[in-house]
Amino acid sequence: MKYNVTILLFVLILVSCKTNELYLNVVEPAPVMIPSDVKNVGIINRYLPTDETKTIDAIDKTLSLEGKNLDRDGSAESVRGLVDELSGNSRFESVVVIDDIKFKTSSLENFPAPLKWEIVDMICSEKNTDALFALERYDTDTHINYSSQKAEVKTPLGNIPGIEHRVDMQTVVQTGWRIYYPSGKSILDEYAYDESIMFTGKGINPLLAASGLIGRKDAVNQVSNKAGHEYAMRILPYQIRVTREYYVKGTGNFKIAKRRAQLGKWDEAGELWEKETNNSKGKIAGRACYNMAIINEINGDFNTAIGWAQKAYEDYNNKLALNYVRILENRRNKSDIVKAK
Repeated sequence: MKYNVTILLFVLILVSCKTNELYLNVVEPAPVMIPSDVKNVGIINRYLPTDETKTIDAIDKTLSLEGKNLDRDGSAESVRGLVDELSGNSRFESVVVIDDIKFKTSSLENFPAPLKWEIVDMICSEKNTDALFALERYDTDTHINYSSQKAEVKTPLGNIPGIEHRVDMQTVVQTGWRIYYPSGKSILDEYAYDESIMFTGKGINPLLAASGLIGRKDAVNQVSNKAGHEYAMRILPYQIRVTREYYVKGTGNFKIAKRRAQLGKWDEAGELWEKETNNSKGKIAGRACYNMAIINEINGDFNTAIGWAQKAYEDYNNKLALNYVRILENRRNKSDIVKAK
């Protein structure tokens, strides 16, 4: 039994050593696709509650210990963050904040009903915009937990037994966004973004403990501004890191190519792999064809990469190549989407 286990482990080591891993940064299409005819956009803030929700909103603010104008100022920061991010990108010709029209929401908990298209058309026509970004919902929800425990209290005369008071406060900043596209009478996106902020205060009495919570409003404004920036990123392509396997064993050329690849000389490694694509041994030729697909993906030539991967599977039954063909086809499709932007 021990002998068989040893043989199995040895075989696994041999198999695992035939390939190395490569890390690639891959561009993914934006989560939200904005039509190419959208050049000018407007931004509106629908934060202000309607009359029927003002009472509920006031009670909520009292119970949750929200500061004066916390939501009003926070929602303005969210809009400011969105404006800054959109304006700093070349995707749009103009970004306009529409603040001379007062919008009201009818819900504190969820997204309000979408704006009617007659209103959207009127706004876009008057402001010469092709789409509307809307902060549809903004709210802060605060919870406080108070506790005390025996502790050593530092004094000028030394440490003495006492009580340490602790106040923990959590504030959740909740934003909701929509993008209206009047030409297509469609809402391009509806997205909620929540982020939590934790504050802790400690002291020998409750007042000193609570003093550690000062600065909450500034923190809420920072998080609100970040929410606007983060939402703007949903219309932009982004990068992810992926891994690929490539063969490093088979012939002397594979060993030399491995060292060149480790130094980042991928094109030089590719020259050696290409020599092995005509190797008389099918397994070696298949590995070389597969590696040629890798080098072409690195260089962004997806069509050539797919051709090599297909050859590796069809002609030499290379097992890694079949799944790699699908990966490459998916990458090519996404690359076409990104270029179309």
